[in-house]
Amino acid sequence: MPADPAPLDRPGPQDVVPATAASLQRGTLWVLVVSNVLGGVAVASGFAVAGLLAESISGSTSMAGLVATSTTLGAAILAVPLARLARSQGRRTSLTAGYLIAVAGALLSIIAAQIDSLALLLLAGCLFGSGSAANLQSRYAATDAADPKHVASSLSMVVWATTIGVVVGPNLTGVGGSVGTSLGVFPLAGPYLFSVVAFSLALATVWFGLRRLQQVAVRTTLERQPLSTTFRRVVAIPHARLGLLAIASAHAVMVGVMSMTSVHLRHHGASLTVVGFVISGHVAGMYALSPVMGFLADRLGRVPTIGIGLTILTSAMTVAALAPDEAHSLTGLALVLLGLGWSACLVAGSALLSGSVPPDIRTSAQGLSDLTMGVFASIAGIGAGPVLAQLGFHWLAVLCGMLLVPVAVLTATTVRKKSGETVGTAS
Repeated sequence: MPADPAPLDRPGPQDVVPATAASLQRGTLWVLVVSNVLGGVAVASGFAVAGLLAESISGSTSMAGLVATSTTLGAAILAVPLARLARSQGRRTSLTAGYLIAVAGALLSIIAAQIDSLALLLLAGCLFGSGSAANLQSRYAATDAADPKHVASSLSMVVWATTIGVVVGPNLTGVGGSVGTSLGVFPLAGPYLFSVVAFSLALATVWFGLRRLQQVAVRTTLERQPLSTTFRRVVAIPHARLGLLAIASAHAVMVGVMSMTSVHLRHHGASLTVVGFVISGHVAGMYALSPVMGFLADRLGRVPTIGIGLTILTSAMTVAALAPDEAHSLTGLALVLLGLGWSACLVAGSALLSGSVPPDIRTSAQGLSDLTMGVFASIAGIGAGPVLAQLGFHWLAVLCGMLLVPVAVLTATTVRKKSGETVGTAS
C-alpha cells in the first residue's frame, strides 16, 4: 500500500480528528457501502431496460446492445480521468464527480426516449456509465487504508454492498414503467427516474460522508505517469498482467451475454417480470457472495481464486449454450453462474493487480484496469447484438466462452511459476 498518508480532502486544523487506521477504515467502508447500494440501484434500474429501449427506438435487434455498449465504453473512458482526479484531489471529489455525471446521463436517457433519438440515447449511455466507473473505483478506495492481509476482503465488502441495489433495481422495471407513464414519460424510460434519484443520493452520501475522513493516498507531488508508461510497467509484472487480463476478460464475457439476455428472453415469450427476475438473479450472483470471494483470495491466494472464477464462467457459458430458448429457468441459472464467476475474477484480479504494482503507479494502474475492462466489454457488447440477431443466444455464449481461453492459459502458467510464493499477498 502507499506509504505516505495524505488528507483526502485537505481538511483545516479544526477538521482533523485523530483516528487509528482501523477506525479510519471502518468509517470509509460504511460510507462506500451506502453509496454503492444507491449506485447499484441507479445502474441496474437503467441497465435492465437499456437494450429494450434501444431496440424500441431503432426498431432493430442488432442495435439493442449499443446502449449497454455505450454505457460500458463511457465507464471505461471516464475511469482514467476519475482515477487522476482521485490522485490529485482525493477519492471524495472523484466519486462525487462520477455520480454527478451519471445523473446527467440518466436525465438525458429520459429525454432521448421522449424525442425518439438513438444518437442522444447513446451519448446519455456514455455519461450514465460514469456511475459504474464511480462504483468500480469505490472498491479500490476501500483498500487505501486496509490492512495488507485483508485487502481482498475489504475490497469485496464494497462490491458486496452493491448487491442490494442491483437486485432491487431490475425489479423496479414494472414500477418504473408505471411511474413514467403517470408522469408522461415513455414507459421503458421510466426506470431511469429511479436512477436520477439514486445517483443523486449516492453523490450526497460520498460528498458529506467522506468530508471528515482521511485516507492513505499517494501524494500529489509524485510525478504523473502517462497511461502508456503505466501500461508497459503493469504488463511487465506477471501477477499484475494476470490480474489485468482476468478482470477485463471476465467483464467482457459478462457484458456480452448479460446485455443481450433481456432481448433474448423477450423474443421467446418472457414477461418484463421474468426478465427482471433473471437479471436480479444474475446481479445477485455478481455481488452477494463477493465476501466469500474476498475470503478465498486472502486465504487461498489471488491466482487460485481467479482459477475458480474461470471454472464457474465456463460452466455458465456451457449452460447458456445448451439451454433451450424457452427454458427461462436454465437461462436464469446460467446468468447466476455468470455473476459468480465474474465476482471471483473481479475481486481476486483487483486485489492481485493492486498488490503487485509499486505505489507510484498504483492509482494509475487501477484506472488502467477499469479502462481495459471497459474497452474489452465494449467490444463484446458491440458484437453481441449482431451475433444474437444472426446466430442466436447459444452461439453468443459459445463465442463469449472462447474469450476465457487466453486468461485460462495465463492463469495455468502463473500457477506453475509461483511455487514458493506467499499465499494471500500477490499470489
